[in-house]
Amino acid sequence: FIRALAVDNVWLVGHSMGGSIALWAADLAPDLIRGVVCVNAGGGIYIKDEFEKFRQFGTQLVQWRSTWMAWFPGLSWSFRRDSVCRPLAAAWGKQRLKDFLAAHPAAATGALLDTTTESEVHHLPQVVARLHQPVVFIAGKNDSIMEPKYVHHLASFHRDYGTGGENTIELDRCGHLAMLEQPDRVCDSLKQAIALQSQSV
Repeated sequence: FIRALAVDNVWLVGHSMGGSIALWAADLAPDLIRGVVCVNAGGGIYIKDEFEKFRQFGTQLVQWRSTWMAWFPGLSWSFRRDSVCRPLAAAWGKQRLKDFLAAHPAAATGALLDTTTESEVHHLPQVVARLHQPVVFIAGKNDSIMEPKYVHHLASFHRDYGTGGENTIELDRCGHLAMLEQPDRVCDSLKQAIALQSQSV
């Protein structure tokens, strides 16, 4: 896609699992990707019991979704409050529910199971360590899904971590959906990070 557009100076921005995908893309195509910004993305630590529970619950949730969840009254209200520090606007609750119900079952289950194996979880830090491009991590201080300590753990494998040009930004009063909870701050952080990294080249 990037080659077809014939663009350069490309930065990839990915949220949560999308951050992992952006890191993989930068590793696979270093000639095309100038830098990466991971929003609410981290990891690299495998906790066996927690991951097994997550995989089991996630698989069941995808199955339940197609039978009764679509008819559960007021479910968008729950999606306004799930994984965030403060409730989202009603329109975002409805959109999150719509996206959740529209996701292809096989794709959702496959993505869940394929990315949460012990080998994949442990391989991600190796990807980050190989990257020569700048990588910036944005974390929500109140993120209960990807806690800041896990964001810092993954960020610590990159060459820029702790070198004065800190590559990790934490947002106060922010949960797992930083781009919806604090879009202006995320945008400002993106601009500052990219400007700073561009100056250091």
